[in-house]
Amino acid sequence: MRSTQNEPIIVVEKATVRFGSNTVLQDVSFQVRKGEILVIVGESGCGKTTLLKVMIGLQKTTSGRVLFGGMDIMAAEERELNDFRQNIGVLFQSSALFSSMTIRENIALPLTEYTNLDAATIDLIVKMKLGMVNLAGYENHNPSELSGGMKKRAGIARAMALDPLVLFFDELSAGLDPITAVELDDLIIKTNEALGTTMVVVSHELQSICKIADRVIMLDKKSKGIIAEGTPEDLREKSTDPRVKSFFLRQAPENSNQDRSYVR
Repeated sequence: MRSTQNEPIIVVEKATVRFGSNTVLQDVSFQVRKGEILVIVGESGCGKTTLLKVMIGLQKTTSGRVLFGGMDIMAAEERELNDFRQNIGVLFQSSALFSSMTIRENIALPLTEYTNLDAATIDLIVKMKLGMVNLAGYENHNPSELSGGMKKRAGIARAMALDPLVLFFDELSAGLDPITAVELDDLIIKTNEALGTTMVVVSHELQSICKIADRVIMLDKKSKGIIAEGTPEDLREKSTDPRVKSFFLRQAPENSNQDRSYVR
């Protein structure tokens, strides 16, 4: 497996998020290392998606910091946030493609908004990104003409349009059949290894977690924070926390020995 760099690209420091009297996250701290695939796991309602929104600047913390390249995006001005947004790509659970736009128009949107590239160059980039996700030739299709898996791949192409430093995925495999889910996992690994793009993935799919993750952080609803951190292999085989063991020792598929190498 390609080696990841040890230096962090994102640093979350004591992030706390409250909605009224309800505390969702309390003093959450961790780092995302350059080039790694970090997967955030935990039971429903533990704050996984909230944490993802914090990391991309869509949710403000009640207290704490989120540093990207040394800049605290929780305290950043709009101009700084625009610069930050050009360095990240996001794929939400629903793919969030605009139904009134063709696939080409969806992928071209961030290029049109954030660059001064001419139409011919944008068309070339759109075709390149679609080729990367095995959707070459689908430029003029509408989202309604695509299957669920194809929509996810189109969403990935749009997330990669600006060649971001970090890609964020919220429940990448949600709603997909097992074969399509495996194909998406393979695409994520291939993209990470080919481009060295850092990735942060929210997931509850055990097979996917064990296959794609370099490192995992596990959130807990009751403690409102991180209760475990490490490779899937270490958490599955070495953790003594019953909550962690319960999550990772669910019935694994017979081909789970295809996990990525965890040797650093």
